[in-house]
Amino acid sequence: VQLVESGGGLVQAGGSLVLSCSASGTISGINTMNWYRQSPGKQRELVATITQRGNINYADSVKGRFTISRDEAKRMVYLQMTSLKPEDTAVYYCNTDAVKYDGIWNRVPGGYWGQGTQVTVSS
Repeated sequence: VQLVESGGGLVQAGGSLVLSCSASGTISGINTMNWYRQSPGKQRELVATITQRGNINYADSVKGRFTISRDEAKRMVYLQMTSLKPEDTAVYYCNTDAVKYDGIWNRVPGGYWGQGTQVTVSS
């Protein structure tokens, strides 16, 4: 499977962006999907999670401002970001720990990752 993020860019503080992550390949299912972010000099941070059943969790730093969603049919996951702050500036990555091929769940060490999309919030 290949995960590809898009939608990043430069936005002023208070603005909004919607990130998308598409999963390609002959897969029939994707497990829990996550959005992570990483700023220079900082550890990668889990931002939001959505399970196959739609259970959602957010980092405290983004609660009330970010919304994660997924479209199973399109094999997409989205991150709607509003009220952006300069501290949201980071490379954002989508990730999943397992995908289903021919009815069998497959995992790789560290999970599956996209290449990331840069989000820059100016003050």
